Amino acid sequence: MEMDKEIKEKFERLAKELKDVMANPDIDIEVCFKDVEEGESCKVDAPYPYIKVRYITEEHDLHEKDIEIAPDHWGKDVNELKEYVTFMIEQFMEEIDSVEYGGE
Repeated sequence: MEMDKEIKEKFERLAKELKDVMANPDIDIEVCFKDVEEGESCKVDAPYPYIKVRYITEEHDLHEKDIEIAPDHWGKDVNELKEYVTFMIEQFMEEIDSVEYGGE
């Protein structure tokens, strides 16, 4: 799916801001925005731009999740998109923590 210039610029800003906001040492994010920025492990055939999130627990277990940004979100501004991705990452971490630490 091709992005127009305005959307592409929005994703460029989003990629930069997400990297700036992710200061947690337990979390690694990889930006997979086709034609904008693509990390080494990004899927070439992904239908939508996405963020690959890796979360390492205290026991050094690695968990991964891809957070897609579907076209129905593309009309939002960069801050709204950043809040959406940040929220999804927090949800992902809470799910893992509840499985890792809540089930004992």
